[in-house]
Amino acid sequence: MRLVDVDATNWSVLAEVEPKPDQRDFVASITRYLCLAHYGGEWNSLAIEAQGSIVGHVMWAVDDADGSTWLGGLVIDAVHQGRGIGRAVVEAFLDRFSEDGKTNVALSYSPQNDVARRLYLATGFVETEEMEGDEIVARYRGS
Repeated sequence: MRLVDVDATNWSVLAEVEPKPDQRDFVASITRYLCLAHYGGEWNSLAIEAQGSIVGHVMWAVDDADGSTWLGGLVIDAVHQGRGIGRAVVEAFLDRFSEDGKTNVALSYSPQNDVARRLYLATGFVETEEMEGDEIVARYRGS
């Protein structure tokens, strides 16, 4: 598994990534994430590649207020779930940004999203008292 930049050669394949139906309430469409990264100014999209195929999406941004790096938009295509890709993505994300000295990593998720909560807590994130809209904020504290 590796994280690759989104470009003219892979964006259309990435746009076809779909979560499981019961996860659609917790994530936006990949097309929305790609537009947010392209036109929004602060977010940056990465494609998730496994065994030579695009299998998911993740994005990142830096919060100017506290310098934290935010992980967002993590979506693994439904047919590729259950293989440890989500965990590998979070670990690769943490490795990538800690190499750049960015160790203050944050994310948010819906309180009803038990799958995300389990994944993030298992990879060293700790829920804080912060909220991002109606989502719980968790910050990386190490595993």
